[in-house]
Amino acid sequence: MVGWSLAHRGIIGGGAPRRTMRVAILASAGKDSAYAAWWATMRGWEVECLVTVSVTGDDSMMFQLNGTAVAALQAASMRVPWLPVLSGGEEESEVLELEAALRGHSDYQAAFVKSWPDDWERPEHLEIMVGAPDIDAIVVGALRSDYQKTRVDRMCERLGIISYSPLWHHGSREHMRSLIEHGFDIRIASVSSEGLGEEWLGRRVDDESLSKLTELAEAHRFNLDGEGGEFETVVLAAPHMREPIECSAESLWDGTRGVWKVVSAGLAPMR
Repeated sequence: MVGWSLAHRGIIGGGAPRRTMRVAILASAGKDSAYAAWWATMRGWEVECLVTVSVTGDDSMMFQLNGTAVAALQAASMRVPWLPVLSGGEEESEVLELEAALRGHSDYQAAFVKSWPDDWERPEHLEIMVGAPDIDAIVVGALRSDYQKTRVDRMCERLGIISYSPLWHHGSREHMRSLIEHGFDIRIASVSSEGLGEEWLGRRVDDESLSKLTELAEAHRFNLDGEGGEFETVVLAAPHMREPIECSAESLWDGTRGVWKVVSAGLAPMR
């Protein structure tokens, strides 16, 4: 189906050269969506925007809750527009709210005001996308959640575009090792699993911490890549980003779970 869709659009196959694949990245600011953005750029595709769903409610079955405004800084570092989307997090409507924004049926300025922290300085290169992006596909960082992937796939069918999940069913250890080896600066943004304490909040995922995380995942039987919601991440630097992100944060711990709340953030000066 994907191959047929590409040929049908004239993106691959015979005939006169056509435009490069244009894609949007569903970006949470976490490691998996950052990988998806890097993957798309490595293929030579035009990344039209990073699309971030900011959940205004207390929970979501689909989208990350903590640190999502960092995705705007990732977009600025990539020099691509940011498309913020607001969702109440209700199971029946959150994908429809995303779909409405991709169709151009959204108050983008209101979404930006609500999504962007008041005390964060807006970087020079942050461009807010207004209106429906002109795209051929959406790239997502789904690993193993059939719930998430199925809903995105169906949304893309309704929109008449392609859905790509380059990480689908990648091995946990392989994925985490690849991120470290390729220079992703990953920080633990929240923890909610037995075995993960307050000391993990804000910790960088590197060789040493991944070794310890692997031990804990085996001992407490949680997913090494956090796919089950055991932890969330934010990415402060990556191969496809021009500048790293600098931030200050505070750890909020309730005794069993916690978040690394980014208090202020911005792009570091180019070196």
